Amino acid sequence: MHIDKKSLWGIKACIFMTAFAAVLGIVWGQMEKAVFTTAGVGDNSCTTVNGRELPIYCVDTKENMVSISFDAAWGNDDTDEILAVLEKNDVKATFFMTGGWVEDYPEDVKKIWEAGHDLANHSENHKNMSQLSANECRNELMEVHNKVCELTGYEMTLFRPPYGDYDNEVICQASRCGYYTVQWSIDSLDWKNYGVDDIIERVCNHKALKPGAIILCHNGADYTADALDTLIKRIKEAGYSFVPISELIHKENYEMDHEGRQHVKESTVTPSPTPATMPSNTPQDNQKMPTPHSNAA
Repeated sequence: MHIDKKSLWGIKACIFMTAFAAVLGIVWGQMEKAVFTTAGVGDNSCTTVNGRELPIYCVDTKENMVSISFDAAWGNDDTDEILAVLEKNDVKATFFMTGGWVEDYPEDVKKIWEAGHDLANHSENHKNMSQLSANECRNELMEVHNKVCELTGYEMTLFRPPYGDYDNEVICQASRCGYYTVQWSIDSLDWKNYGVDDIIERVCNHKALKPGAIILCHNGADYTADALDTLIKRIKEAGYSFVPISELIHKENYEMDHEGRQHVKESTVTPSPTPATMPSNTPQDNQKMPTPHSNAA
């Protein structure tokens, strides 16, 4: 079969464009899957440890403060009781909510917000985030984000992956959406419905109950509301105060250790040299001056 020059050039151009489109698709796909180690939230901060992106499990702080959080994904029978106990004890908490829960209980979302608690993101559909594409991750975050914003005007910045399931991409996509990813250091296991005493003893005697701890509870569990008052009182009696997670975590200039503990970065500023002391003939001027106290943490 004879092919003239014009047709041959057309075939070559078609092949080139097809190959170019294929390469472009591969490159774009790799960009979508890329791991960004520079956080999208937190100036001069890093969430990478040994090549792995880590969420915040707890916070390094010298202050005796902890946070209590509630994952809201299913039931709602005990939300009013939980809010009443928190108010009675003057405790502000953090509520991680799914899109379905926000949609089903919009008035409760408003109550939580009006009571001064953190509103936080628990994804739209409570899926295993590590099994989703980058685009799906962002959709899971932003759908519920927009629902809460429409209801309250509040732009959420805290995200907890359902089931605690994450990988590098989940952390990075959350960061790109303006979120700090937060797990927990103390699990009440209240969802297993072992009883009031089990919840109290498990949390209050936990080895991780230290300054900067983050406690995980759930609304909709059988015994959480009944255990909450005693749990809070015992933790306060141990010398701790409660703050919402938004006030516990560092927002910038931080780094993570291998346990998921968030630290303020050590200062990289070189201290100014001490001025040389001129010799003096008077005895009092030859005495050693006291060293000034450092303000560095």
